[in-house]
Amino acid sequence: MQVSRYRILVINPAVTSTKFGVYENNLPVMERTIAHDKEIIAEFQSINEQDHFRKQMILAALDKEEINLSKIDAVCGRGGLLRPIEGGTYTVNKEMLEDLRNGYNGQHVSNLGGILAYAIASGLNIPSFIVDPVVVDELEPIARISGSPLIERKSIFHALNQKAAARKAATELGKSYEELNAIVVHMGGGITIGVHKDGKVIDVNNGLDGDGPFSPARAGTVPIGDLVRLCFSGDYFREEVMGKLVGQSGLVGYLGTNNAMIVEKKIEQGDKHAELVYEAMAYQIAKEIGSAATVLSGKVDCIVLTGGLAYSRRFVNGISKKISWIADVTVHPGENELQALAEGALRVLDGRETAKEYLGKQLNAVNVHR
Repeated sequence: MQVSRYRILVINPAVTSTKFGVYENNLPVMERTIAHDKEIIAEFQSINEQDHFRKQMILAALDKEEINLSKIDAVCGRGGLLRPIEGGTYTVNKEMLEDLRNGYNGQHVSNLGGILAYAIASGLNIPSFIVDPVVVDELEPIARISGSPLIERKSIFHALNQKAAARKAATELGKSYEELNAIVVHMGGGITIGVHKDGKVIDVNNGLDGDGPFSPARAGTVPIGDLVRLCFSGDYFREEVMGKLVGQSGLVGYLGTNNAMIVEKKIEQGDKHAELVYEAMAYQIAKEIGSAATVLSGKVDCIVLTGGLAYSRRFVNGISKKISWIADVTVHPGENELQALAEGALRVLDGRETAKEYLGKQLNAVNVHR
């Protein structure tokens, strides 16, 4: 039987760059990163205003590579800060575009993913998609309880990479993702630990500015009383406190760098303080994994370590020796976001999944009655 071949353009915008690629099914034909001059980006009054500029850059690069746009079957962009939705591949529609452009959950460069996908696809009369945005919310009701009725736990995490890594792990075990019980740990600038059960992430720490282990640049969960006293000390404005917790903490706060390679070099040179801090980050991740295992009542098929820090053998070993008794540990380093986007679109194009419809404002009513 002949296997259908689909060409998919995938787009992942970053603050001063745009990553994109063309895939044939799940194999890359080309991948490129366009670096944008910071001064040019600064000229735009808002992120939304960058869409035409970035679109033209992508199209020019594709033309230079002699990519025939008429052979593209779909365009898939990185999902942005939308309303909380379940995981999956979504068609970019007018409701989604409205929330992306208005910054419903905040103005972030990832919002351009869906906007750019639609802008290019509409001109080619082909579908546009997003896959597993960071606002994927599949938490069970019990996981939302924080301990204070004033605060509800939120699901904001590295959904795209976590779910892609979980699917790979499931395949390795001869299972479908929907049959898998796994703990997936994304370890990058932010660190999130997700409990994957039957195709849903039923519990996860808030990786944007919330809880969990400290990371290369974020504080994670800190002693709450001391945090309250810090906030009301009169020494800092609100924005300064947030800046210190998200961006100036973790490895940056303790060691002045978010680069794990530099930290490991310090350790090799005999820096005991660097060694202690680095081990503490692995320690906190391992402790969070142990906690996550209780959500699955110890019935864990595998633990998946992914993200940039998963390239470090020292760091992976530091975690694994503490948690390998729970389940086998598998490592899928890096984020591989372009491939994850292509695979999400492919599952729809080849009929394995049906694209989901984003409901926009109607989601408020849906969420209330969960």
